[in-house]
Amino acid sequence: MNTEIIGIIAMFVLTLILAIPLGKYISKVYSGQKTFLDPVFLPIEKLFYKISGIDSKKEMNWKQHMVALVAINVVWFVLGMIILLCQGSLPLNPDNNPSMTPDLAFNTIISFLVNCNLQHYSGETGVSYLSQLFLMFLQFVSAGIGLAAAAVLFNALKERTTETLGNFYNYFIKSCTRILLPISVIVATILLFNGTPMTFEGKQAMTTLQGDSVEVSTGPAAAFTAIKHVGTNGGGFFGTNSAHPLENPNYLTNIVEMIAQMIIPFAMVFALGFYLNRRKLSWMIFGVMTVGFLALTIPTVVTEMNGNPALTQMGIDTTSGATEGKEVRFGAAASGYWSIATTVISTGSVNSMHDSAMPLSGMNQLLAMMINCFYGGCGVGILNFYIFIILAVFISGLMVGRTPEFLGKKIEAREMKIAMIIALLHPFLILVGVALSTAFPEQGASTLNNPGFHGFSEILYEFTSSAANNGSGFEGLGDNNPWWNITTGIVLLLSRFLPIIGPVAIAGILASKKHIPESAGTLKTDTSTFGLMVFAVIFIIAALSFFPSLTLGPIAEYFTLY
Repeated sequence: MNTEIIGIIAMFVLTLILAIPLGKYISKVYSGQKTFLDPVFLPIEKLFYKISGIDSKKEMNWKQHMVALVAINVVWFVLGMIILLCQGSLPLNPDNNPSMTPDLAFNTIISFLVNCNLQHYSGETGVSYLSQLFLMFLQFVSAGIGLAAAAVLFNALKERTTETLGNFYNYFIKSCTRILLPISVIVATILLFNGTPMTFEGKQAMTTLQGDSVEVSTGPAAAFTAIKHVGTNGGGFFGTNSAHPLENPNYLTNIVEMIAQMIIPFAMVFALGFYLNRRKLSWMIFGVMTVGFLALTIPTVVTEMNGNPALTQMGIDTTSGATEGKEVRFGAAASGYWSIATTVISTGSVNSMHDSAMPLSGMNQLLAMMINCFYGGCGVGILNFYIFIILAVFISGLMVGRTPEFLGKKIEAREMKIAMIIALLHPFLILVGVALSTAFPEQGASTLNNPGFHGFSEILYEFTSSAANNGSGFEGLGDNNPWWNITTGIVLLLSRFLPIIGPVAIAGILASKKHIPESAGTLKTDTSTFGLMVFAVIFIIAALSFFPSLTLGPIAEYFTLY
């Protein structure tokens, strides 16, 4: 077997092996059980609650959870805008990077606030070290917000009737201290010992292999790179993200960063099973997600390893694969694998340029974000998948003539309306944004560097990445202007908070209903048959919503190669 293929199989298997015990640990954290990190973090958490005056033991209903979530994000938004608009005059700016324009600052703060990290600036030249540190803070707390929302969902799915679902601040703080911070420290340490810088010094003079002297940006990159992957954020400390030799120096760091971005989304699925004592349910969910992931990954890896057919027809050797936009130290297979993992997980980091990928690979990257529930980001992946479970339960119940129930709670019209609104919101935001940008080319399409089908794909990718809280891009698009900064900023806001509020609202409503014990007439939701139903619902919704736009972009471009 090709050693490149062995490498990506090893990444996946190792991630799975580590994710299962991590999922068990996460379930203990959220259920309040003792863990081995209690002696370290419990005093810190108590001190925080004492200083802030927060009562971490006060129970909240689902509405109070969401009010707390939105309120704390408003505070971070205001503080972030001040820092970015004034960074040129603030300390920790050894390279004298200028302050941002209001529209770019708006887009940047919103993007990091919603765990997307869509960067319309180049990392090392667009922000100061102070701004990088604040953005790194947002990478922690935005991931913590997603995990806390998932913890509320876990609590709501318990077999009892209740109005209260724990305390938001308790879930949030524990997500940051007990889960994100320890893993980030481990990843950052590995990166540091492999050459990723961790310093507050400015640019450093280096001599290239050709003997030229160049000024290379450094900075506190190791810590930033660790949390960007562990928290499924994805924003690059450097402009070229994890294709940069200081951000991702070698194949070992490539493996570490790959595992780092996939491990918590994997673990959250198993945490659900441990938390509810329904291991079979978690394996059903993981199975559906994995089938979807492999259906996107395998063709992408094969396509990238086969190379560009247009070059083959010209007699050019493509045995090394489609190498344009890729780093030789990673290769075509690992780059193709990363491109799907980062779009499925909604991390958005890149170790190759997605704009240079083969058309069908670009289509699969788009589909990964359009579906937006195969693993997904920290916490929000399981929330997105929960919406499709509700839809599948309702449809299955109608098909077999049984009352739609999930985990002992009857699903009725109110829950279905919320689920359908959230399911349709994602394609609505993407397609409306694309339509407006193509209908008014002087605003949107005028910044394209590529005409025709690929140019349309660049526009489609930009709004899909924004709506999926991903952050990667087809960078042939010139996206730093008021049109792109404002439109994608609005999409980022709506596509982050509404898909969190919707599933939590459904879970909160169901939690308050009377629990119905399972019987012979109960629809089983932890079987492979139901898993197939969920997969079919996901596929149908994605296909019906996005196939026409994919036809106009990557599919049409594919046929131009022949």
